[in-house]
Amino acid sequence: MYEISVRLSFSAAHNLREYHGKCENMHGHNWLVEAKIASKKLQKNGILLDFKILKKDLSDMLEELDHTYLNHHVFFKKNNPTSENIAKFIFDKLNKKYKLLYSVSVWESEHSCATYRNK
Repeated sequence: MYEISVRLSFSAAHNLREYHGKCENMHGHNWLVEAKIASKKLQKNGILLDFKILKKDLSDMLEELDHTYLNHHVFFKKNNPTSENIAKFIFDKLNKKYKLLYSVSVWESEHSCATYRNK
């Protein structure tokens, strides 16, 4: 199985609902997002997918979240804006274009990461 991944970041504020602790208050993160594509086959040129294409599409998608208050976003009004739900939101958006999308990981700090994959 071949895999490629790209990493980009975005900044946004949120607060967690139904959470008893500091994260219940509005605060922000500089999230790091990694998108992975996987396939058993490569294209004829030996490339799974051009990194710059995946990077551009991820960048375009993250513009929707960058420098926003996530709790006001339609998806996060219904779903608590946790790292887990952010990973799923990004996965679902990218998966519309990339059926070979394997996973999306979201780091809210250097040491804390949530991953969503549908396989």
